[in-house]
Amino acid sequence: MRQLKGVPKTHVYRIIRSGEVRINKGRVSADSRVQSGDAVRLPPIRISARIAEKALAMAANVVRGTPARDFSILLEDEHLLALDKPAGVAVHGGSGVSFGVIEQLRFSRPDARFLELVHRLDRDTSGILLVAKKRSALKHLQDQFRERETGKTYMALVAGRWPASKKVLDKPLHKYLLPDGERRVKVVTRDDPDGMPSVTLVKVVKRLVGIVGVTEESRAEFSLLEVTLKTGRTHQIRVHLASEGYPILGDDKYGDFELNKTLSHSERVPALKRMFLHAWRLQFNHPASNERIELLAPLPSELEAFVSHGSH
Repeated sequence: MRQLKGVPKTHVYRIIRSGEVRINKGRVSADSRVQSGDAVRLPPIRISARIAEKALAMAANVVRGTPARDFSILLEDEHLLALDKPAGVAVHGGSGVSFGVIEQLRFSRPDARFLELVHRLDRDTSGILLVAKKRSALKHLQDQFRERETGKTYMALVAGRWPASKKVLDKPLHKYLLPDGERRVKVVTRDDPDGMPSVTLVKVVKRLVGIVGVTEESRAEFSLLEVTLKTGRTHQIRVHLASEGYPILGDDKYGDFELNKTLSHSERVPALKRMFLHAWRLQFNHPASNERIELLAPLPSELEAFVSHGSH
């Protein structure tokens, strides 16, 4: 996807199925894993004029100073910048998205010699995102993420009463692809060779009771959770919470779809039209001074309004 930006995902999977993508000269499937030392061959691909024109138009809008989003900067110096990413915007282009956060930053800062994502957030997750402004800073920060020296804490809202005693979720996760090529993650057994060790810490912050239906009698209890990642797997928080029977509100992949629909159209509480997952705190060592930094990003207004409507 990174190499074929702008190419429709359906076409990418088509060339894989037809055998045009090869690993070590052999045919592969879409979920084949690439390992260090593999030789990967991609066929020549022509991007349609329509897609190219769309990308150029988006680039022109950014250059003219009208990016699709304005990003709230939490911290910036010569080594890095930290921003509060809104929900609904991808961190980078690809998979049908021409311009993500990093592309918009590069176009709005044409004099910047180096801008690279240190880590990622799902498109529908809001919150703190780190960008390196020097290659040395990128390596230093990514090493911290890999060695689990960072502190990543999220706020998530789930339906029901989360058991206060359930504080550690230690469940291996496995990534796989749906028939249409969309990525999914599931919990697997400890003896599964494809399972990646995954640990999530959960703490109940607040109990909420809010009216979510169209009648006065339709009430539901919610749990506002502080969730800390000890590992950084794809969709880790979403899958771990859902596997316990407490999917995140608004999650369109692993959530309670009927409840999500009710909440998005509710007239008795502020409607919830996005996933309630927000990266609100990040701790790391500064790549130059080694000073321990703690960044905080408050809940976005639409999530705060939903929480405020509930009562303890």
